[in-house]
Amino acid sequence: MIPLKERFIVDENGQRVGVLLDIEDYRQLLEDLEELEAIRAYDAAKASGDEAMPLEQALAEIENDVQ
Repeated sequence: MIPLKERFIVDENGQRVGVLLDIEDYRQLLEDLEELEAIRAYDAAKASGDEAMPLEQALAEIENDVQ
């Protein structure tokens, strides 16, 4: 995991209610989240037991469904 340089926003009781991140840390978190979502989608597809098909066939079927 990336080392974050976070700063917290606190309420009048000293409770953390928000966080400030450097923009580069934020962008890296978004990239990591996108990668994690892709991994989860892959894992779900593998676990579904559905038969795999070539990309070209899948795209053709999607295109036919749209028309």
